[in-house]
Amino acid sequence: MPVKYVYHYRPCMSSSLPNIKVGRDAEADMDPEDLPVYEVEYLNYQAIPEHGWDIDDEDLFEKAAAADLSEKDHGSFEIRGTRYILDGAEDADQKWPFECRAASCAYCTMILYEGDVKMDMDLILTDEEVEERNIYLSCQSIPKSDEVKIVYNAMHHDYLQENIVGVREV
Repeated sequence: MPVKYVYHYRPCMSSSLPNIKVGRDAEADMDPEDLPVYEVEYLNYQAIPEHGWDIDDEDLFEKAAAADLSEKDHGSFEIRGTRYILDGAEDADQKWPFECRAASCAYCTMILYEGDVKMDMDLILTDEEVEERNIYLSCQSIPKSDEVKIVYNAMHHDYLQENIVGVREV
């Protein structure tokens, strides 16, 4: 005769269990001083052709520093924890381009010049564009190295204008 198992479900009503939080939820309860700090140095893409520079120049950021550009075109800010780069720029009173904040429009594209970032979501860029061209979405990218150098406003780059911005459907 087969054995019959009876399971009794009793919801746990104990208030002594910990409320476990991870990621951004955990950060909300942390002292901001305990969060890691990342330095983001930025350069406005539109300043590059204006000064006769090229995006592939090895000393691009040194040229930008020596050119005494406005804060809109070159500078740096800190990001704590898992803030997106676009959010960090806004925290620093920068007005960077964006449209959707949902990883699907490419208006907030940036070119990673140095350092590491993690992109939480991407609905528009190809793997090749990310891995080989270092194109990321600032609305979805979080610094992963202590220092990051990026070229924001990259939607004006010829490649992006011809292949992504206003052309590609998601």
